[in-house]
Amino acid sequence: MSIKVMLADDHILMREGIKQLLEFDGTLEIIAEASDGEECLEILKSTNPDILLLDINMPGKNGLDVLEELKLRKTPLKVLILTVHNEVEYLVRAIDIGAEGYILKDSGSAELKEAITSIVNNETYIQPSLIPSLNSRLINRDIDKEKLALLTKREVEILTQVASGMFNKEIGINLNISERTVKNHISNIFRKIEVSDRTQAAVFAIRNNIIKLY
Repeated sequence: MSIKVMLADDHILMREGIKQLLEFDGTLEIIAEASDGEECLEILKSTNPDILLLDINMPGKNGLDVLEELKLRKTPLKVLILTVHNEVEYLVRAIDIGAEGYILKDSGSAELKEAITSIVNNETYIQPSLIPSLNSRLINRDIDKEKLALLTKREVEILTQVASGMFNKEIGINLNISERTVKNHISNIFRKIEVSDRTQAAVFAIRNNIIKLY
């Protein structure tokens, strides 16, 4: 019996190519397709695939939004993220939400089939080339947790706005505090999280899901 697959990707050529690759030997069958997140969630109300191949970059609700919604609904559906994003932050975010697998679109058809089969058989699958950066990131995350614990609620608020690209004056207006107070807070934040500029602070905020990368 073939594995039933749903494919969610906003590029029709990509969907057609993946469909041809996966259905070639008859072991996999694409039973549904979606071109955006909302359509994906709607189709899943009346479709029961064994696995969802989910792109991240889609209009409206993106793939990580869809994944989050599925996990909130406690949907038992297994999800394999299929994406161009090789940045470890996307991978960590997908795993944190609950994806069973993560693979890049430049992988071969044999590897994609292996990932699907593994996941359907209740295993997880991370593309091997991504594992070293994932392991490194998880080690660094433990260090980051210690730094985060040092920040006050107000400092986290200000870090969020710094990472969003706001200037001190704007932050002061938003929080109804003086620009000098904002500057003092930022100095304390930089010291606690061990960064030297706003760009590094923004990277820290993204890495720790203080602000969303997507």
